[in-house]
Amino acid sequence: MDCKWYPVCPMKRFYEEGKLDKKWIELYCKGDWESCVRYQMEERGKSHPDWMLPDGSIDEKLHKLYKER
Repeated sequence: MDCKWYPVCPMKRFYEEGKLDKKWIELYCKGDWESCVRYQMEERGKSHPDWMLPDGSIDEKLHKLYKER
């Protein structure tokens, strides 16, 4: 079962665009999504940047790609 937020999560888009390693999707989105910091923050209604990875770290490479859109 996938994370309920996966269809609207930026991680899905980054992965589909080839900008995010599949391991993130397997470990969190389709695995233990309750340990995903993005999931936890979404559940609490806390804002977080689209380029924050599931482990809570900030990916500056994704941030740069995000700004180029």
